Amino acid sequence: MATGQASSNPVPAMRTHPPVEHAVVVIGPQYLAQYPVELAVSTKLLTLGENDFKVADINGTVIFHVKSKLLTLHDRRYMKDASGNTLVNLRQKVVSVYRRWEAFRGESKEDKDLLFTAKKSKLFQYKTGLDIFLPNSKGGGPDFKMHRKHSLKSKVLETDNFGVTVYPNVDYAFIIALVVILDEINADRSGED
Repeated sequence: MATGQASSNPVPAMRTHPPVEHAVVVIGPQYLAQYPVELAVSTKLLTLGENDFKVADINGTVIFHVKSKLLTLHDRRYMKDASGNTLVNLRQKVVSVYRRWEAFRGESKEDKDLLFTAKKSKLFQYKTGLDIFLPNSKGGGPDFKMHRKHSLKSKVLETDNFGVTVYPNVDYAFIIALVVILDEINADRSGED
């Protein structure tokens, strides 16, 4: 190609995800990136309908494991980093109409270590949505909302692997914790539990 001439090959389109105005840190600032973070989530069905999750980056490096604690009064999930350190424990409230889950730092159950709560947006819903509340919320509404996008492929194939894109300056460990809760609520709704 001669200098000064435009290339005849088109440049592929690229999605851009502008950074959020203020960083969203819930689990820790070490889980923030200045660029979109692409994660692959794979689930493994265990006995008694319990799922374990592996979360890997685009290079296939596992960065989180989520393990189930079987045969407990509360449904519990433990999110661990690649070194096996427990970052968060997710616990379903036993008596809750809206399927409320609580997330605590590490293996704590203390109120002072509560990171967030999440519940179904509506009692009856086709598309599962979550309302997420931080512990020091001042307003009456949720701090965040999340929903799962269903596709024909995911319904027909019942895929256990999927990708998650986390925007820049958003705590990707927090997003994975929400994905786990959303998956558990969907599994309960479909009778997989």
